[in-house]
Amino acid sequence: MDDVTSQDVLEMMDLFTRVPALMLKTLVIRQVNVVETFQDQIKSYKNSLSPEDRAKIEKVIDMPVPQLQEILKQAYQEKPIKQLKILMSPGAGPFITLNLDALKKVIFN
Repeated sequence: MDDVTSQDVLEMMDLFTRVPALMLKTLVIRQVNVVETFQDQIKSYKNSLSPEDRAKIEKVIDMPVPQLQEILKQAYQEKPIKQLKILMSPGAGPFITLNLDALKKVIFN
């Protein structure tokens, strides 16, 4: 499989960019496990994933968070969405790690 693209990362972060910016900022500050909240929907969704989609998700999940945030920063420069700015901030790192770890457990276990 090819390297992970910024589009792959943005597709994975889509859930977070749909959340209103103020709410996302609160979730990030409080370190909320959003995946836990949507666990049943994610489990249903994972059954429809192709092997290629699962491989992309696994690659994104396994990327270092600073590298993911750099991709989010590039995406923000192209399309300035407040949610991307929140996620690319250094304080969002633990939130992203928490949720990617949770997502990995739901999808790959």
